[in-house]
Amino acid sequence: MPSATDSPRLIGRWWIRSALYGFGCYAGLVLMLLFLENRLTFPLTTAAQYWQPPPVPTIQDVTLASSDGIHIHAWWLPVDNSDLAILYCHGNAGNLSQRGPAIVRMSKLLNASVLIIDYPGYGKSEGSPTEAGCYAAADAAHAWLVDQKKIAPRKILLFGASLGGGVTTDLASRTDCRALVLVKTFASLPDVASDLYWWLPAPKRWLMRNRFDNLAKIAQCKRPVFLAHGTADRLIPVTHSKRLYQAANEPKQFLELPGDHNDPLPEMMFTELKAFLDRHP
Repeated sequence: MPSATDSPRLIGRWWIRSALYGFGCYAGLVLMLLFLENRLTFPLTTAAQYWQPPPVPTIQDVTLASSDGIHIHAWWLPVDNSDLAILYCHGNAGNLSQRGPAIVRMSKLLNASVLIIDYPGYGKSEGSPTEAGCYAAADAAHAWLVDQKKIAPRKILLFGASLGGGVTTDLASRTDCRALVLVKTFASLPDVASDLYWWLPAPKRWLMRNRFDNLAKIAQCKRPVFLAHGTADRLIPVTHSKRLYQAANEPKQFLELPGDHNDPLPEMMFTELKAFLDRHP
């Protein structure tokens, strides 16, 4: 039978074991999230899993060669009566075939040609997605517009949606463009992780491999910046775009949209964007 002097020792051992168990569970959760990071960041859809044909016959298939040797698939929707081209980088889910109607609508509302790319591993693109691979794919698309289609960089509108905003912000920080358009994007991926997994404190921020640090790069863009974000966005809170807006150079505009992250973009946004571009040629 334990004596009175043994009780504090037993309690102390219980606390130590409980603390070690809790720390082990915490460390296990962090390691699991880090192990699954690429799957969570890039929930890709290959062409074998889901594919839609082009919604209009004028869309052309394009194969781009990225600097890392990967073949990137893209769709090109040309417009004859405009010299403006949009390089569209989509979000992290699905593939470009699911954005067919969206690029047709965008082309009509902005009177512009559109080049939309699939990141490595998405749709019909080769390879596996990484942050560097996404940047290389965008570089290849930009080079194709300039070298093959003879479009001046100042006539290329960089349009990034959600994760695509990380791709276009990086590109805009290194190249000239007509303007940078960011729709429902984030300050950085670690910031998104902090919002979604608030119950797992700081270590995950420093251990993440994919960063897409838009907040650190956006000030390097010397061209007009247009940001739009839904006020009811439950995946990436609107505060992310507000932080990006504060860090961006003039001229810039921030537009609040109704709705959640995956709600369709209202025509009003394109009207505002067109007016912004007209004011800042």
